[in-house]
Amino acid sequence: MINLTDSALDAVRNAMAGASEPVGGLRIKVESGGCAGNKYLMGLVNEAEPDDTVVERDGVKVFVDMNSHDMLAGTTIDFVVALEGAGFTFENPNATSSCACGKSFG
Repeated sequence: MINLTDSALDAVRNAMAGASEPVGGLRIKVESGGCAGNKYLMGLVNEAEPDDTVVERDGVKVFVDMNSHDMLAGTTIDFVVALEGAGFTFENPNATSSCACGKSFG
C-alpha cells in the first residue's frame, strides 16, 4: 500500500528516537487543502486509531486512516536532502495534478 524508502525510514526512526514522549508510529493522512486540492499530513503518534490500516516495514509502523487509504494506495515516500533543504517527498500514482512544492495534489 504505502512504501517508505530507506532514507524515509531512517528519518522517521531518528524523529522517533528524539521524541519526548513514547511513539507508536507515523500517521499519514490526506486532508482537503493546499494549492492543488488535497494535502499530505504526517506526524508521530502514540497508537493507531481503531479504523486505521497499519503498515509495518523494518520495525516502523505507519498508520493510515480509512478516509485516506484509497488516495494513498501505491504511494512511495522518500526523504530527500538537497541544496534547497531536506524533507519528505511523495510519489503518488493516484495524483492527477500536484503543486510545485510537492505537498499538495489533486
